[in-house]
Amino acid sequence: MSHHLRSLPVFLTASLLCAAPSLQAQSRFTIEQVLSPAYPFDLVSAKHADRIAWIEYERGMRNVYTAAAPDFTPVRLTDNPDDDGNDLTDLRISDDGGTLVYVRGHRLNRDGWSANPLSKPDGLERAIWTVSARGGPPRRVVVGGNPALSPDGKWVLYERGGDDQIYGEALAGAGWMDGQPLFTLYSGAGGPVWSPDSRKIAFVSDRDNHSLVGVYDTETRKITYLAAGVDFDAAPVWSPDGKQVAFTRRPGLAFGGQRRNPFFGNQGRRQRAKAEDRPGLVESAFAGGHTFAIWVADAETGEGHEIWHNQPGDSAFAAVRELLWAGDNILFMAEPGNWRHYFTVPVAGSIGDPTELTPGDGIAEHVGLSSDGEFLYYSTNVGDIHRRHLWKVPTSGGRAVQLTSGDGIETYPAVLASGDRVAVLAAGPTQPQSVALVPANGGTPRIIAPELPADFPIETQVVPENVTLTAADGLEFWNQLFLPKDLRPGEKRPAVIFIHGGSRRQMLLGYHYMHFYHMAYAMDQYFANKGYIVLSVNYRSGIGYGEEFRNAPGRGRLGNTEYQDILAAGKYLQSRPDVDPERVGLWGLSYGGILTAQGLARNSDVFAAGVDIAGVHLWGNSIDEDSVSYQSSAIAAIDKWTSPVLLIHADDDRNVAFSQTVGLVQLLRAYNVYHELIVFPDDVHDFLIHDRFLKSFNAADDFFDRFLMQKNVSAGSESDRSGRNDR
Repeated sequence: MSHHLRSLPVFLTASLLCAAPSLQAQSRFTIEQVLSPAYPFDLVSAKHADRIAWIEYERGMRNVYTAAAPDFTPVRLTDNPDDDGNDLTDLRISDDGGTLVYVRGHRLNRDGWSANPLSKPDGLERAIWTVSARGGPPRRVVVGGNPALSPDGKWVLYERGGDDQIYGEALAGAGWMDGQPLFTLYSGAGGPVWSPDSRKIAFVSDRDNHSLVGVYDTETRKITYLAAGVDFDAAPVWSPDGKQVAFTRRPGLAFGGQRRNPFFGNQGRRQRAKAEDRPGLVESAFAGGHTFAIWVADAETGEGHEIWHNQPGDSAFAAVRELLWAGDNILFMAEPGNWRHYFTVPVAGSIGDPTELTPGDGIAEHVGLSSDGEFLYYSTNVGDIHRRHLWKVPTSGGRAVQLTSGDGIETYPAVLASGDRVAVLAAGPTQPQSVALVPANGGTPRIIAPELPADFPIETQVVPENVTLTAADGLEFWNQLFLPKDLRPGEKRPAVIFIHGGSRRQMLLGYHYMHFYHMAYAMDQYFANKGYIVLSVNYRSGIGYGEEFRNAPGRGRLGNTEYQDILAAGKYLQSRPDVDPERVGLWGLSYGGILTAQGLARNSDVFAAGVDIAGVHLWGNSIDEDSVSYQSSAIAAIDKWTSPVLLIHADDDRNVAFSQTVGLVQLLRAYNVYHELIVFPDDVHDFLIHDRFLKSFNAADDFFDRFLMQKNVSAGSESDRSGRNDR
């Protein structure tokens, strides 16, 4: 079935571009201005010195910074002056704060290639670099990734591209193992964790139907397996004195670890995930019927014992992935109720329920330990569901205390060695993410970096408000509404919906702590400043509102119930007296692209235009019209799609197959649906070149200008404007 496309604009005249004079009264800022501040991330602190370090992304230039007591003046340690697409990640700091390591180059794809977004003939490598916190030039150490820096700052462990072995290199200069693995196991090894004295390394050896935790002594070259058994042992963590290792234990796979075990499906790590998702099938294979336990073993002898396990039939602890050893206690995150919280059990052992450390209706998301292990600092939305604030609690149990409040957002606590302050990443409704210090007993964060550009529009932005809506099936969801400052009674403005990706995300009432969403929030501000009514939607399946909301039934390929929230948001905007109901658009990246395409396909009567960045348009592989996954996909409604769309995708996307856009374009052509296309060769899911974000956002701005702000303008009959702004 096909249809005729209504006439749409190809270009605008100068007089039309000057239309809507009421929108000119407000002071305007550009996309370049609102995206100009440096974005800090990967905040770390030294264990035995009052020094912190972080990475800044500044218009595509990525550099490492540090600051130390007493004045914490920021110092740039690297000199990368170009928007060259060379990613910087995985920052690590030694216990004395003197040595830093980081990875330069994007993660490898399935073929072992690092991204090369500028299409350089010789490609780009992914390598580990080191720099002294006290100054001096950075130095390339070795090709590799996932660095584990020794506490004394002398060695780095790393992975080298898919062979499941652990490599090591001396930072002093000479090669440690001359490019050979530290040790060779037929099953491989990974997840190395240094002992506090930098002498031993705990690791995990995955053996298909079970896994072992081992300890490698770098001096004697001896390997000791800890309480070896038939189960999946993982997540090793050292005791503060370096004599013991704690780890998690879950049931191994029955029937000899068959590669196609009828209970668990695929082999190896996938089998383990299946076992965790279906604990009832493995209870009989585990002593006492429980499916999760914490063990502690002697690092020298390997002798170990269980200190705690969950109750038979209780699957609430299946998601535990990491342990923290704090003083005489083992901490972990779990979700036995509706919220992900941290719990503690004594190393001496417990037969009862673990002690909850982070109570309340909210998620405990980012954590940091004091150097003595006495306190857990955590970022949570308890008491302020649409933001994040800093709290602390004794690791042995006790009353949790809130340290920050107000309209700010505080995340990723990094506790100073002295214990008197905590470094955080801090943001607000008009303040971009910054590095700040908070007194250990609470108070207002003091921002130390980065300095805002002189033309950053901090005063011109608006403060968003929460709007709670209800979908057609009765589910309640939450949104951020941005109203233009110059909105006057009786006006009807165009509206834009932003849809986050993930889908495990939560948009906040302020600048977000993740980079793309930090930029997306800036774009929400830009569109509001330009005169649009803007709504950012927290649809079901996102985090921050509890397990029941996150795992609402029928999500994704199982029925796409989350689209009901997008449709309800669109109809809400149409119902507002200040919105023109015929000028509502939507945009998003990844999962946001999925829902953008679904809105245009299913409800072109509600959504007049959309920008779909790297979206999925067919769930799974089935094109059977009767399958649930197909009916959950945008292309199932392609015959109803009439609204124009701008498609943007990079063809080295490691998250969403580029074929998703290839296939959609063929269908849009076949059904004569107006679309514009931007392709970035050799770039990834969320672009590595900052200039491509600017091109994409400016193209989206221009697209919405033509189809929302000036929708009454007629157009030619083109249905495909491929290739614009693609370099």
